[in-house]
Order: sequence, then structure tokens, then C-alpha cells
Amino acid sequence: MSFVRFLARPMLASSFVLAGMDKLKNADDTATQLSPLLRRAAESLPFQTNEKVLARVIGGTQIGAGVLFALGKSARLAATVLAVISALNGYVEWRSADITSKEGRDARRKQLLKNVSLTGGVLLAAVDTNGRPSLAWRAEHLAADMKKSTGHLAADVKKSTNHLAADVKKTTGKQLKKADKAVRNAVDHTVGA
Repeated sequence: MSFVRFLARPMLASSFVLAGMDKLKNADDTATQLSPLLRRAAESLPFQTNEKVLARVIGGTQIGAGVLFALGKSARLAATVLAVISALNGYVEWRSADITSKEGRDARRKQLLKNVSLTGGVLLAAVDTNGRPSLAWRAEHLAADMKKSTGHLAADVKKSTNHLAADVKKTTGKQLKKADKAVRNAVDHTVGA
């Protein structure tokens, strides 16, 4: 892991971990803020749950993904989870912000920009391959190498087949000449006798 990743991951994750801890501590406030969204989520779940439990689950998930990301363990998966949570937080904070005053609107805009920036940062981290090629790149190059290898193999087989055919023709031609000579000698011998 590069030195930049070593520093940047915990720095980026700290915001998510602290926000997740705040969601766990203030589950009632979080449930109230997330209420419209959580009601829809609770309706789509096949089992009954309440908004406060879902708020705690989101907070715990945010803490867990933040810690994993900071430690570099399953960093791409953790960053993807954080991106989803960040987008969710941005949406909820945008909808629940107080916009009755100019200060409220300014605060709403600043909060939105912060959430968009955090989402962008974790999206970049979600596609970061840590300096190694991605699976798609590896598969593409493996396929190209296989195609090249089979092309070389086919050319080698064709070359060998052509050489074999030439050798067979040459050998067969010599054998036919010997047989023809033997038949002529036999005929000459028989006619001359």
C-alpha cells in the first residue's frame, strides 16, 4: 500500500465513522430525520421492523464500512458501501434542511457540497485497484494472450503439416520411381528373354 493510501483512507473514513457513531448515539433523531426514507424501506422488507432499528443498522454499517476502509480490508467493497450511505445521507440532509432563512439555505448548500465531495471520494476509492490491474483488465489480456497463442499454434501446425506433406510427397515420389524402374527392368528382362 502506498504512503498516500495509508494516510488518505483513514482521513476519508473518519468522517463516516464519526457520523455513524452519531447515528447510533442519537438513533431517535436519526430515525426522525430518515423517517420518510425508512418508512419506504421498512415497507419493502419482508419482515416487520421499526425506524429506530433501521437507523441503528445504517449507523453500524457506516461505522463498520468506515473502519474496514480505513484499515484497507476489503477497501473497494467498503468504499462502495460508504458511497451508497453517503448518497443516502446527502439526500436525507437535503430534504430535511431548514430553508426558511438565507443562512439555512447556505448551510443546506454547504452540506450538499460536503456530501457530494465525500461521495466522489469514496467512489474513486471504490474503483481504486491499489496499483494492480482490475479483473476486467486481466481477463481481457488473458483472452488476447490465448488468442495470440492459439494463432501461433495454428501457424506451427500448418507449417508442420506442410513439411510433412512435402516429405511424404518426396518419399512417395522416390518410392514410385524405384517401383517404376523395377517394373521396367522386370519387363525388359521378360521381353529380352
